[in-house]
Amino acid sequence: MHVTGTVPQSAPAPQETPAAPDPGSNGKHARRFGLPVATALVMGNIIGGGIFLLPASVAPYGTVSLVAFGVLTVGAIALALVFGRLAERDPRTGGPYVYARAAFGDFAGFLAAWAYWITTWVSNAALAVAAVGYLDVLIPVNDHRWTACLAALVIQWLPALANFAGTRYVGAVQLVSTVLKFAPLLLVAVGGLFFFDADNLGPFHTGDGSAIGAVSASAAILLFSYLGVESAAVSAGEVENPRRNVARATVIGTAGAALVYLLGTLAVFGTVAHDELVNSTAPFSDAVNAMFGGGWGGWAVALAALVSMTGCLNGWTLLSAQTPHAAAKDGLFPAAFARKKRGVPTFGVGVTVVLASLLTVYNYTFGSAKVFEVLVLVTTFTATVPYLLATAAQLFHLVAGRRELVDRGRLVRDALVASVAAAFSMWLVAGAGYAAVYQGVLFLFAGVLVYAVMTAGLKGRGELRE
Repeated sequence: MHVTGTVPQSAPAPQETPAAPDPGSNGKHARRFGLPVATALVMGNIIGGGIFLLPASVAPYGTVSLVAFGVLTVGAIALALVFGRLAERDPRTGGPYVYARAAFGDFAGFLAAWAYWITTWVSNAALAVAAVGYLDVLIPVNDHRWTACLAALVIQWLPALANFAGTRYVGAVQLVSTVLKFAPLLLVAVGGLFFFDADNLGPFHTGDGSAIGAVSASAAILLFSYLGVESAAVSAGEVENPRRNVARATVIGTAGAALVYLLGTLAVFGTVAHDELVNSTAPFSDAVNAMFGGGWGGWAVALAALVSMTGCLNGWTLLSAQTPHAAAKDGLFPAAFARKKRGVPTFGVGVTVVLASLLTVYNYTFGSAKVFEVLVLVTTFTATVPYLLATAAQLFHLVAGRRELVDRGRLVRDALVASVAAAFSMWLVAGAGYAAVYQGVLFLFAGVLVYAVMTAGLKGRGELRE
């Protein structure tokens, strides 16, 4: 094991590393993703539960949150471009973990894997909580805390079952759900502009703090809606021709999601009165009801939102197992995470859904009334760790100037994009707030103890490289 911060000498140069299929990736239930499915994976994971609930979550900050959305979009595109370039260089499953370990050694790789793993299962819990708000439009479940909790657990476990069935079914569910979710989003994003009323926008900035502080705080919440830009890179080993398709899927998926996001959020702000939006649990349903009157439109949007969130959970459940799978193959996670069946790291899927379920129960039992916002801010901090390490890896390669890893013709552009992505990630740490950083650091420090145990085991077996 290499721990000094340089590229392990025994490892081949990343550009020579083939994206070889893992054992357990073959069979009739395992199938590699082409460009359409890889793009659907990115868009499906980005456009999930976040967009359907976040307009209400940021409404208390005022319309200044729309400025945050614009800034966030620039940062998300920068991250997408960085992940695309890194995947061209090293198209193995694992995403940020692979990039951080290649550049800085095992400890950095482990931190990226650990933080990303935390992000995925906490995000799954947050998505399930958001989905319950739309399920309540169809079936009253929010009247009782335990009914809502049970609904959130069912919503988490259904996508997990699809993952246990194999990548063939994961890809099918992802493609169908991504197509279906665009109907309500485009209805609100485009149709809502014809019903736009500036009087519904409310104040530009609310509260006693500065407008810049409000932009940072709302951006920290909104980041949740952009988690997933790394989806194709994390699953690169399951993508056909990953050097070409991962970069394309990442950029196309992120740009498409950003356009829908900006138009959709603006339309919701302009169709739902600000006072109502602040307390809404299903803002897109409220927007359609405001546009057409009655409850049928809101009911249809709620159904589509549930399909969207289920598809998003389907993709995130796969991602939650991919990074620890890659780390386990290198001995940095327990060996059980390396096992695959039907193309899916089933042990990782099982552990992740159990942890997300326990977190869901805990938050419904002891958490605050704003369960979704609490979970979102924790993932905001933990997500910035692998994002920062990945962008730092890109900057490391660019500054080191190794000819086999750097395209000299794109050096200045790549350096600028990586710098924007790094600054963007640091800004999000500041916007997450003290409570989220506090909880996130506790999660990270727990990971340091796990790393100590894992590396001690490797050293005891003589597998630790000095």
